[in-house]
Amino acid sequence: MATNIHRLKVNGNEVRVECFDFSAKGCGERHVMIHLTRSSLSAQQQVEDLFCACQLLLETQMNSFTPVFRRFFVSDAANQIDLVNAAIAQEKKYISTSIVEQPPLDGTKIALWIYLLEGVEPKPLDSWLSLVSHGGYDHYWGGTATLPKGDSKEQTIALLDSYADRLGKRGLSLENDCIRTWFFVQNVDVNYQGVVVGRNEVFDRHDLTVQTHFITSTGIGGRCAHPNELVQLNTYAVGGLRQGQIKFLYAKDYLNSTYEYGVRFERGTRVDYGDRRHVFISGTASIDDRGNVVHVGEIDKQVRRMWLNVEALLQEAECSFDDVAHMIVYLRDIADYDCVARLFEERFPTMPKVILLAPVCRPTWLVEMECMAVKRVDNKAFADF
Repeated sequence: MATNIHRLKVNGNEVRVECFDFSAKGCGERHVMIHLTRSSLSAQQQVEDLFCACQLLLETQMNSFTPVFRRFFVSDAANQIDLVNAAIAQEKKYISTSIVEQPPLDGTKIALWIYLLEGVEPKPLDSWLSLVSHGGYDHYWGGTATLPKGDSKEQTIALLDSYADRLGKRGLSLENDCIRTWFFVQNVDVNYQGVVVGRNEVFDRHDLTVQTHFITSTGIGGRCAHPNELVQLNTYAVGGLRQGQIKFLYAKDYLNSTYEYGVRFERGTRVDYGDRRHVFISGTASIDDRGNVVHVGEIDKQVRRMWLNVEALLQEAECSFDDVAHMIVYLRDIADYDCVARLFEERFPTMPKVILLAPVCRPTWLVEMECMAVKRVDNKAFADF
């Protein structure tokens, strides 16, 4: 495992590429963040430079890898989504894709997270899902999914019901096979409660309860191009897992259970394969073991408490920050960017990461982060990834 930074020249402009490389026999993986460096360029030019940088990477340093999921973070979805979709239409390979308005706080108009695997060929299944099969497992990635009818509760219910139906047609279920979800909520201070209520209603029907388990998730501010799209859902599910391969993470000395304040998601999930461990950490903020916001109004202290909570979850999965493959950081207030960027650069200088403008679901939380970790293991009871 290694992290490194590439600096590419594209159309005379520098592009910064942060990469985490996990090498394994048969199926290595890479987690990549791509950042532009010239914020003064037009949206059209920035989109062009981003796609050119991706193509250059795939033709050179990553020519044996295939992108299987990506998320574009844009500063103005209404004006930029057509530019991104036009560039996607020119590509030769299908990639499960999410586009969300969460402005990169380095001042550029667009940034990109890409997850790549070695020796696979993604297969589009429908307008929501793509399939990547390898090593006896079926990985189902879901990019942008919206159903813009009704309020945020109705949209959440419709999205989860449709997703559960799509899984059911393939012999999977929401409760047994979904590993990770993301909910991007327009005007999160107003609409997040509808997402919570809608998700709880669907979870009740699928026996996702306090007595069973929930799903690792991020619920955060973010919008699509259309004003009626109040909720966007992204998903990841795995078919072929057996009992014992999934473990949920709690870190109860640091965090309380989410149901105690009315929401339902797991703090984290560990998935073991024969050759590696994947750890998915939900959106995590400065919270204590009773559900209280810690360090109200103090951004630097909130960052450090957030790190402490994430580290505790990673340790429960027998991992550390050294195993983290990428980080996504969300800020409520653009004025906090310089402080947060400095703190992250000091501690994680080469880690693939992006810092975005995206309000957290509780106003007094100034910052939230999510991450994914990858660790080499040798589990002879399970097939390799």
